[in-house]
Amino acid sequence: MTGEALTLRSVTARPVVVPLRRPVVSRVGLFDAWPMILIDLQTEQGIVGRAYLEPYLKDAMRYIVAAIEDLAAARVGKPVCPLDDFRQGRRMLNLIGGEGVAMIAVSGLDMAGWDALAQAAGRPLAAFMGGSVGPVPAYNSNGLWLTEVGGLAEEAAALRDEGGFAGLKLRLGRERLADDLAAIAAVRSAVGDEAKLMVDFNQGLTLGDALHRCRALDDQGLYWLEEPIAYDNLEGHAQLARDLRTPVQIGENFYGPRAMHQALALGACDYAMPDLMRIGGVTGWMRAAALAGGAGVAMSSHLYPEFSAHLLRVTETAHWLEWQDWADPVLAEPFPVAGGQVTIPDRPGAGIAWDEAAVRRYRYDA
Repeated sequence: MTGEALTLRSVTARPVVVPLRRPVVSRVGLFDAWPMILIDLQTEQGIVGRAYLEPYLKDAMRYIVAAIEDLAAARVGKPVCPLDDFRQGRRMLNLIGGEGVAMIAVSGLDMAGWDALAQAAGRPLAAFMGGSVGPVPAYNSNGLWLTEVGGLAEEAAALRDEGGFAGLKLRLGRERLADDLAAIAAVRSAVGDEAKLMVDFNQGLTLGDALHRCRALDDQGLYWLEEPIAYDNLEGHAQLARDLRTPVQIGENFYGPRAMHQALALGACDYAMPDLMRIGGVTGWMRAAALAGGAGVAMSSHLYPEFSAHLLRVTETAHWLEWQDWADPVLAEPFPVAGGQVTIPDRPGAGIAWDEAAVRRYRYDA
């Protein structure tokens, strides 16, 4: 199949809701199960490109699936060309806006298209894009939510030991500063001062509260402070980045590379972490990575550890991969994790396939 052009035959998008080993308890919501949209892009040549989306709200999947199906219907019988399809898909949905559902649908199809092309070339996605397959440094983001402080030490030790992780994500933003300090102390008591703690406020503070809270945390040796305030308050994040010694991390809510450019131009962050569903899939990621490289800003990932691992291997300022196992219940063969690193398997494309029995079990009628 090497070098053979691919023609789009059809696309299916299947909603599922999978269980979470540790419920998500954050300032943006409580989730004990996780919605996903599994995308299969079938080609006339028999190659199937795969990707998934994680839209947070299970009832939103009906709108996203419809948008994916509409975009795909316009491409049936045409070559699979992600760069062209990215531009045309955004143009097709421009009248309803370039963010939200429109960008999410474009992103999902883009990821599946790149997976199909890499499979046709018989190469892992990272190698297909000019890089190489290898380990990617990761931190564990599977827990340490806004739960009782008394249980955080035991949970932190378990998260560290799941894959020999040297970095963990801790969620902060409790009602009292003292409780956030107690949470940090509890985690440190279990994993030591050398462990890197990436802390995430999930947009839970006002700017005034963030100035007070984050200044008080500035001497805690935290690796970064993530989204202390509303994601679209770039001026506020710029003020925090100027005011604080601890690096400020944002980016999971950048809808497209232009949003990344705006944030970097304002000095709104020290680090950036795009989300594949929002940045524009593989195409959007690579354009954002060029911006980060030009600005000299370290770039991490948000969710989607399988695709993200490949892309970090070809990102100039690659930083950290955020590791979650939330998609594992429907993956035929999850990626291995050891020594605090995710290992990309040496198989064509992004390297994901579905456990069809599990897909049937968790199917959701959106």
